[in-house]
Amino acid sequence: MYLKKYSEMMLPVIEGELKRQVARLDEAHTRPFHEMLTYHMGWTGEGAGPEASGKRLRPLMVLLVAAGYQSSKWLCASPAAAAVELVHNFSLVHDDIQDNSDKRRGRTTVWKKWDAAQAINVGDALFVMSNQAIMDLARDYPAETVVRAASVIHNACLDLTRGQYLDMTYEKRNDLSIEDYWKMIEGKTAALISACTQIGAILGGADESAIEGYRVFGRGLGLAFQVQDDILGIWGDEALTGKSTASDLVDGKNSLPILYGISQKGKFAQRWSASAIRPEEAAKVAQTLVNEGAREFSEREAERLTNQALGVLEKINPKNEAGAAMTELAEQLLHRKA
Repeated sequence: MYLKKYSEMMLPVIEGELKRQVARLDEAHTRPFHEMLTYHMGWTGEGAGPEASGKRLRPLMVLLVAAGYQSSKWLCASPAAAAVELVHNFSLVHDDIQDNSDKRRGRTTVWKKWDAAQAINVGDALFVMSNQAIMDLARDYPAETVVRAASVIHNACLDLTRGQYLDMTYEKRNDLSIEDYWKMIEGKTAALISACTQIGAILGGADESAIEGYRVFGRGLGLAFQVQDDILGIWGDEALTGKSTASDLVDGKNSLPILYGISQKGKFAQRWSASAIRPEEAAKVAQTLVNEGAREFSEREAERLTNQALGVLEKINPKNEAGAAMTELAEQLLHRKA
């Protein structure tokens, strides 16, 4: 109920702040470079629009948590909201190059459209702009608050690179454990979401106990989000997810269900070690995973992490409408079908 109200109020502000930050390159001699960034952000080019831009969930979390403490001051936190979204998008541009992905949100990826060298430059520019955006908080916050928020986002960026390093390294290994998986997604997914909720609490003026609570909540939300993504990547409804459910199996992704299946040393593990999974056999292999308990295990882990995250949020007990909207958003993300 409250989430719709706050999304309609905050999302245009987020988009405006993002465009203001990216406009740093909107000059005559760098206009083609600026176009590369606006294309990736979903604002220009064929297929531009909300579907190409993404859901802007991370910046929305920053503003909702901040508004949960000072409902009238969330606008002041908008540079931080832009900063986390710019970090997210810098990582996507670089991931697409490293994963050799030719599509992102249904459109040609930046590296495929302009070449890998220019795409690296686009990702670097988005990263630098995230640093510039977080410093813009100095207009409304004291220096120590700005430095603290910047420190959180910088640590999250380092964790992102750790997670990506592990993900890429894991592609060459066949001895991975479920414990290895948790270390990887801690960096790749949980770190930035945790930074969003923690920064929102800092900028909202929450006390130290609540700031720590929101950090823990964001971490749990990120872990549960990734496990759900892994489940949908094999057994989701293609009409809702927008991607083939065969892709995670065919691509050899080290997701939680797959690592669990390997650990059982049964038919799935034998097939997995023999050769790459072909698209036409993906449904059969997915059923083998179900038979060996991988889906049940993964759903149980998703439920455990979901309950932990929502339990932390319940203890924080955000009281106003924005706090209720954050709870609503968390519940939607943790029970999504796409």
